[in-house]
Amino acid sequence: MAGQQSVKKFRRTRGQVYDNCAYAMIFPAYFVFTIFILVPIGVVFYYSITNFNLYSKPEIVGALNYVNLIKDADFLISVQNTLFYTIFTLFPQLALGLLAAVLLYRKSRLLPVFRTAFYLPNVMSMVCISMVWLWIYDPTFGVLNMLLKTFGFSTKQWLQDPDMAMFCVILMSIWKSCGYSMVIFLSGLTSIPDSLYEAASLDGANPFRKFLHITWPMLRPTTFFLLVTGIVNSFSVFEQVNIMTGGGPLKMTTTIVHQIYRRGFLEFKMGYASAMSVVLLAFSVLVTVFVFKYGSKGQDVDVS
Repeated sequence: MAGQQSVKKFRRTRGQVYDNCAYAMIFPAYFVFTIFILVPIGVVFYYSITNFNLYSKPEIVGALNYVNLIKDADFLISVQNTLFYTIFTLFPQLALGLLAAVLLYRKSRLLPVFRTAFYLPNVMSMVCISMVWLWIYDPTFGVLNMLLKTFGFSTKQWLQDPDMAMFCVILMSIWKSCGYSMVIFLSGLTSIPDSLYEAASLDGANPFRKFLHITWPMLRPTTFFLLVTGIVNSFSVFEQVNIMTGGGPLKMTTTIVHQIYRRGFLEFKMGYASAMSVVLLAFSVLVTVFVFKYGSKGQDVDVS
């Protein structure tokens, strides 16, 4: 009896030591997360119910900032533009990334070169990329208008045309980001057993049917991951808009984050900008939860 109690005490002590070691190892990560994520979120929530302007002491105004958001035409336009940008950037980016991954998955000496070239824009700074494309879209010396002149077409005011400016920003964003989708899809392709393709070949399946019934179903978890991260990244679009168009022309390219920047750092309405940030956070959480609830269905694929 005494021996059993000693064994239990030893196990309990050893488990406590393991728990203390585990807590000690994860403490730095949780400390950084608390200081740089949780605390700023709490501060933003507080400022969102104040009239803070960076200079005077903030005074609590309740839900006034949120009420004004509903009446703010510029903010409502930015919400529409952000949703438009997300839809027309995310899905083409995923489609091109998947196509490139499938084409570059084969074994060849030159494939690493093509993979590197396709992925290279993703590692470059968004500021640098935006400046390069700003030159490409230049109405006087831009490459696109020079090509149009060469083939006898009329030139365009790419970023000055309200009907074309957002699509120009979207095109640049797709070009920069589809390399990341390609790399993630390539990692997903490596996890698909070759035996599935061999069995399909024995049954006489062509490449299209292999992709439709093997590749695409097996890549559902990868696609779901890219979908969630892509939505979050699209909601926070700012650099390319601020550099290439400044939110214009006629506010056709302004986004939520761009409006937050303008109201907070140009108009010094930090309380109002904080309310915008809270709305953006809530909207991102709701969309992410919706995608997790309905987008993750059917991910468990039986390969037996």
